[in-house]
Amino acid sequence: MKMTKLSTKHLLGIKDLTQEDIELIFSTADNFKNVINRPIKKVPSLRDTTIANLFFENSTRTKISFELAEKRLSADVINFSASGSSVVKGETLIDTVNNILAMKVDVVVMRHPNPGAAVFLAKHVNSRIINAGDGAHEHPTQSLLDAYSIREKLGDVKGKKILIAGDVLHSRVALSNIFCLQKLGAEVMLCGPPTLLPKYISSLNVKVEYNLRKALEWCDVANMLRIQLERQNIKYFPSIREYTMLYGINKKLLDSLKKDIVIMHPGPINRGVEITSDVADSKQSIILEQVENGVAVRMAVLYLIAGRFGE
Repeated sequence: MKMTKLSTKHLLGIKDLTQEDIELIFSTADNFKNVINRPIKKVPSLRDTTIANLFFENSTRTKISFELAEKRLSADVINFSASGSSVVKGETLIDTVNNILAMKVDVVVMRHPNPGAAVFLAKHVNSRIINAGDGAHEHPTQSLLDAYSIREKLGDVKGKKILIAGDVLHSRVALSNIFCLQKLGAEVMLCGPPTLLPKYISSLNVKVEYNLRKALEWCDVANMLRIQLERQNIKYFPSIREYTMLYGINKKLLDSLKKDIVIMHPGPINRGVEITSDVADSKQSIILEQVENGVAVRMAVLYLIAGRFGE
């Protein structure tokens, strides 16, 4: 029997979702993608639903994508930024959220610098929680839109060889992508300097390759991660120039491969570091498709999570 609702009340991480949950999100996103390509891009699906976007960490693409998805669904939207709030006066996370929930908020979308913040919140407040990124832990909607984009481009995720290259150690995108892609039957390889690959990587059933060319020759899709200098308090490699020479993709390297591979990037791109502009803007790149798909996938997640009210 085909699933019509998610098996979970919240979206805290990919590890909490089943393969059936992911496929339900994708089929729902297919419908919403048709909606956002129509002349009238709004549907009344979440009318009278109030959603609070709580961002305790800077964000551009994710925040705009969620807000646009919410408005396309006709929800009432509250935007909260920690920098201009009572958090700077010492207010706790639970007090902040409970004050917002007292205003009758139904769903909370939260980004927080501390891993596990969304899980903590789900245990202590009476609202549906969607994790928009918690530290270097998980970023479930990004991995869903990445896998959805691969499915759209290649027809299926199952059996595909996906490379995740770059700063895996500090990336919440990498961990969520590994969980999501494996649940959908893909093979995953990680590539980067040994200092930027976490020690627990051997427990995740992924391949590891330190030579970028070999990794690119193996894969069907390369998802290039940026160097997250804002999360690094020590030097993990000698210089940006050396990193780019060893782990950056340029058009010459891409053209020298014996096959066409799909290029992805979760953004923001450090052009000229992990990928050059002529790669980011090439026909093999689906970076802008990822951005478009992000709205449809987040519409699907919001609709399915909010749709569990009254249970």
